[in-house]
Amino acid sequence: MKITFGEYCLRSYEYSDQEALVKYANNFNISRLLRDQFPFPYTKADAETWLIHACNQEIETNFIIANANGLIGAIGINLQDDVNRFSAEIGYWLAEPFWGKGIATEALKKFTEFAFNNFSLNRIYANVFEGNDASEKVLLKAGYKKEATLKKAVFKEGKFLDQYIYAVLKEEYQKAK
Repeated sequence: MKITFGEYCLRSYEYSDQEALVKYANNFNISRLLRDQFPFPYTKADAETWLIHACNQEIETNFIIANANGLIGAIGINLQDDVNRFSAEIGYWLAEPFWGKGIATEALKKFTEFAFNNFSLNRIYANVFEGNDASEKVLLKAGYKKEATLKKAVFKEGKFLDQYIYAVLKEEYQKAK
């Protein structure tokens, strides 16, 4: 898969993304805003493990955000099952040198459209930790709405944080386009 937007694109992972993945993912300012499963430090071994998974997905749900030089971030969905089978959790990160340029917002818009068009989804949602104001702005600009605040639901860096849930429904997204 490859979706271009301006000088950037969303594309499938490649093993050659390893060096850039380690370079940009090994950043405390990124990992502190994500689940603990996103390690810090982010090592070559972490990148190898992730790339084995990402390059061999049976159903491709994880992609990179890239510029002409290669990987600068990532975006993906976690398809839900059982009674939540028409929902997916979305997650993304962008390398710090590219923050504040609208890249994450455009990537999220393009990927949301891709997800609704390629999977049987009614709803896409994101979980954002307290203090991640930039991600909240990205979600709002991409058409997501804040649905809930889960008080002190996350334990990160030795303290409890609120978790915010943002979501968009397929019909709302299509109507807004």
